[in-house]
Amino acid sequence: MPDFLTFIKQLTHNLALPLPGEKAQMAMAPLTRQEALSEHPDLYKTKQSAVLVLFYYDRQQVKFVLIKRATYNGIHSGQIAFPGGQYEPTDPDLKTTALRETKEEVGINPEQVQILGELTKMYIPPSHFDVYPFVGFVRERPDFKVDNTETKEVVEVKLEDFLNTANQTVKTIHYLTGRDIEVPCFYLNNKIVWGATAMILSELLEVIKSN
Repeated sequence: MPDFLTFIKQLTHNLALPLPGEKAQMAMAPLTRQEALSEHPDLYKTKQSAVLVLFYYDRQQVKFVLIKRATYNGIHSGQIAFPGGQYEPTDPDLKTTALRETKEEVGINPEQVQILGELTKMYIPPSHFDVYPFVGFVRERPDFKVDNTETKEVVEVKLEDFLNTANQTVKTIHYLTGRDIEVPCFYLNNKIVWGATAMILSELLEVIKSN
């Protein structure tokens, strides 16, 4: 636990510094991003959303949680993502959105989560969302309760695997347009993490490495 708390303290410090921002995100941007951006030129009418990067301590390991989204008729069907979702008018702020959606998707009580800071907002062209990533932690492994309508699987990632550069690679995926494309990605727990999630992770990696 002391190592975990030291990590959390340093991460809190680093998040308060100027963020690496878009430059760090773009290191994991798929080539299709510019094409998608050209199809959504009006960035003043975006929808708002928030996600939670949640760290915890489990069996002498620092971990964070991703989810595999359920299969549905939509552009993000089956993808690996952070818990999170769309802002609702009843949410007082976007931090509340991230915590509420995390509770709905994986059953974590918002009162258990301590927010450490935020990463840089990102625009997701296919769904026309601005996503705001929040970073937080709980002291021990949560008792995950999966909402199967939204979440197919909880993906528990070891920090050491995330920091291992061997897990940054390029993989071929079947894109929503129907063609196969190569994308930069993190290969974690035998799963391809690409797109917006990989871009958020790319900035997070730079924040952690700034120790």
